[in-house]
Amino acid sequence: MSLFPAHYSTLSATALNEYLQAAYGLKGITTSFLVRNVSDTYVIRDEEPKYILKIYRDSHRSRAQIQAEVDVLNYLKENGAKVAYPIPDVSGNYLQQFEASEGIRYGVLFLFAPGSVSKDLTGNQLQVLGREMAFNHQLLSKEDLTFDRPEYSIATTIHQPLEVLPEMFERFNYPEGLERLQGIAKKALDTFEAIDTRSFAMGYCHYDYMPKNFHYSDKDEITFFDWDFFGKGLLVNDLMSFQVHYFLHQLHGFISKEEATKDFKTFVSAYRERRGISDLELSAIPVLGTMFWTFYLVVQYQGFDDFSNPYFNKNFIKAWLGRIEQWEQFAKD
Repeated sequence: MSLFPAHYSTLSATALNEYLQAAYGLKGITTSFLVRNVSDTYVIRDEEPKYILKIYRDSHRSRAQIQAEVDVLNYLKENGAKVAYPIPDVSGNYLQQFEASEGIRYGVLFLFAPGSVSKDLTGNQLQVLGREMAFNHQLLSKEDLTFDRPEYSIATTIHQPLEVLPEMFERFNYPEGLERLQGIAKKALDTFEAIDTRSFAMGYCHYDYMPKNFHYSDKDEITFFDWDFFGKGLLVNDLMSFQVHYFLHQLHGFISKEEATKDFKTFVSAYRERRGISDLELSAIPVLGTMFWTFYLVVQYQGFDDFSNPYFNKNFIKAWLGRIEQWEQFAKD
């Protein structure tokens, strides 16, 4: 019997464990499946977590884009940035190729970021984060850097979503939702086009600088990871994505708006100790956040058949649009 084609497979953790031992010369490890998202993630342990293996989806990242993620992390590591970097196999290769039922899937092994997530950041942790994000931006704003990655612009975060998402609203019989999104998008376009961004710093953004993507040690040493969405854009986007954390934290009742504002100011002050950022750039955070939320709605929709199926429905879309509107109020106040 021939193998029936698959849309999305989940590679066996047992088979991957055997593969990693041979390819990387690792002994005494165990491999377990951690999470299915835009990529599949496995944790590799001996007694403690030691590595993370990411298995990418071809529909999400091309081979060239995955190689660019490896390249930027090696560049950051070589220049002193605190990142969970990729690990080469015994032959010096970073990308592993797996013949899965849906075709070739690529994998990369990364160092496990020591420490753990801290969502209620202390003053010292905020200062560490601000300084280290600024340091990363110093490295990632150099003009001679060229990585094959997406660009975050008005085209990719507003215009393209408006081309892709009408079919989503039709699929879920929610035409009034499309009108709602179009109103949000028009307001964002008008606001963004009124800002003179010519002086804004450009470079490569992480575009998901939330606490889930960096660990602190017990001495508040930070390690950044999960650069899956890094791409070219305004560097202030990264400060925006961190403020999104405070929006969500406040929305879920874990922090007051006053505390969120105070903490974000502490973070920005620390960032400015290492790298300048203008008040005009910071003033763009509200509209950049609207663009961020619109972009990630496309990610959720296009991952519908891969990772978001259990919860992606009309109510989810309604809640997402409501969250964009709540963000606009939070960021404006």
